[in-house]
Amino acid sequence: MATVVETTDKTFETDTAKGVTLTDFWATWCGPCRMQSPVVEQLADEMGDQVTFNKMDVDANPNTPQSFGIMSIPTLLVKKDGTVVDSIVGYHSKDQLKKILDQYL
Repeated sequence: MATVVETTDKTFETDTAKGVTLTDFWATWCGPCRMQSPVVEQLADEMGDQVTFNKMDVDANPNTPQSFGIMSIPTLLVKKDGTVVDSIVGYHSKDQLKKILDQYL
Protein backbone atom coordinates (compact mmCIF):
# COMPACT_ATOMS: atom_id res chain seq x y z
CA MET A 1 0.00 0.00 0.00
CA ALA A 2 1.56 3.27 -1.15
CA THR A 3 1.41 6.37 0.97
CA VAL A 4 1.43 10.07 0.32
CA VAL A 5 4.81 11.45 1.41
CA GLU A 6 5.13 14.82 3.14
CA THR A 7 7.54 16.96 1.12
CA THR A 8 9.17 20.27 2.12
CA ASP A 9 10.90 23.23 0.51
CA LYS A 10 14.20 21.40 1.15
CA THR A 11 13.21 18.00 -0.27
CA PHE A 12 10.76 18.93 -3.06
CA GLU A 13 13.20 18.95 -6.00
CA THR A 14 14.66 15.58 -4.98
CA ASP A 15 11.22 14.09 -4.19
CA THR A 16 9.89 15.05 -7.63
CA ALA A 17 12.98 14.52 -9.81
CA LYS A 18 12.23 11.06 -11.24
CA GLY A 19 9.22 9.52 -12.97
CA VAL A 20 5.68 10.86 -12.69
CA THR A 21 4.92 12.69 -9.44
CA LEU A 22 1.82 14.40 -8.10
CA THR A 23 2.22 16.97 -5.32
CA ASP A 24 -0.83 18.15 -3.39
CA PHE A 25 -0.32 21.73 -2.14
CA TRP A 26 -2.66 22.18 0.84
CA ALA A 27 -3.21 23.83 4.23
CA THR A 28 -4.95 22.67 7.40
CA TRP A 29 -7.47 25.56 7.28
CA CYS A 30 -8.53 24.85 3.67
CA GLY A 31 -11.90 23.06 3.33
CA PRO A 32 -11.50 21.90 -0.29
CA CYS A 33 -8.00 20.62 0.62
CA ARG A 34 -9.53 18.40 3.31
CA MET A 35 -11.86 16.98 0.64
CA GLN A 36 -9.00 16.48 -1.85
CA SER A 37 -6.59 14.69 0.51
CA PRO A 38 -8.54 11.40 0.83
CA VAL A 39 -8.90 11.29 -2.98
CA VAL A 40 -5.12 11.66 -3.39
CA GLU A 41 -4.60 8.94 -0.75
CA GLN A 42 -6.94 6.55 -2.63
CA LEU A 43 -5.05 7.22 -5.85
CA ALA A 44 -1.75 6.55 -4.07
CA ASP A 45 -3.11 3.14 -3.03
CA GLU A 46 -4.13 2.36 -6.62
CA MET A 47 -1.34 3.98 -8.64
CA GLY A 48 1.54 4.11 -6.15
CA ASP A 49 3.61 1.67 -8.18
CA GLN A 50 3.49 4.06 -11.19
CA VAL A 51 3.23 7.53 -9.63
CA THR A 52 4.90 9.09 -6.59
CA PHE A 53 2.43 11.04 -4.43
CA ASN A 54 3.57 13.95 -2.25
CA LYS A 55 1.84 16.63 -0.25
CA MET A 56 3.12 19.99 0.90
CA ASP A 57 1.71 22.24 3.62
CA VAL A 58 1.92 25.71 2.03
CA ASP A 59 1.99 27.46 5.42
CA ALA A 60 5.04 25.50 6.60
CA ASN A 61 6.75 25.62 3.17
CA PRO A 62 6.07 28.97 1.45
CA ASN A 63 9.04 28.98 -0.97
CA THR A 64 8.10 26.12 -3.31
CA PRO A 65 4.47 27.19 -3.90
CA GLN A 66 5.70 30.75 -4.47
CA SER A 67 8.30 29.59 -7.02
CA PHE A 68 5.54 27.86 -9.02
CA GLY A 69 3.15 30.81 -8.72
CA ILE A 70 0.60 28.82 -6.73
CA MET A 71 -2.06 31.27 -5.55
CA SER A 72 -5.00 28.95 -4.81
CA ILE A 73 -5.19 25.67 -2.95
CA PRO A 74 -5.66 22.86 -3.37
CA THR A 75 -3.29 22.88 -6.32
CA LEU A 76 -1.99 19.57 -7.62
CA LEU A 77 1.28 19.79 -9.53
CA VAL A 78 2.15 16.93 -11.89
CA LYS A 79 5.80 16.52 -12.83
CA LYS A 80 7.43 14.05 -15.18
CA ASP A 81 11.17 13.50 -14.71
CA GLY A 82 11.45 16.80 -12.83
CA THR A 83 9.52 18.95 -15.34
CA VAL A 84 6.06 20.35 -14.57
CA VAL A 85 3.62 18.89 -17.10
CA ASP A 86 0.31 19.82 -15.47
CA SER A 87 -1.15 22.03 -12.76
CA ILE A 88 -4.64 21.29 -11.46
CA VAL A 89 -6.38 23.90 -9.30
CA GLY A 90 -9.35 23.15 -7.05
CA TYR A 91 -11.04 19.93 -6.00
CA HIS A 92 -11.03 17.07 -8.54
CA SER A 93 -12.54 13.60 -8.33
CA LYS A 94 -10.47 10.43 -8.35
CA ASP A 95 -11.58 9.62 -11.92
CA GLN A 96 -10.61 13.10 -13.15
CA LEU A 97 -7.16 12.87 -11.56
CA LYS A 98 -6.58 9.32 -12.77
CA LYS A 99 -7.36 10.39 -16.33
CA ILE A 100 -4.87 13.26 -16.09
CA LEU A 101 -2.12 11.06 -14.61
CA ASP A 102 -2.68 8.30 -17.18
CA GLN A 103 -1.63 10.75 -19.92
CA TYR A 104 1.89 10.92 -18.49
CA LEU A 105 2.49 7.23 -17.78
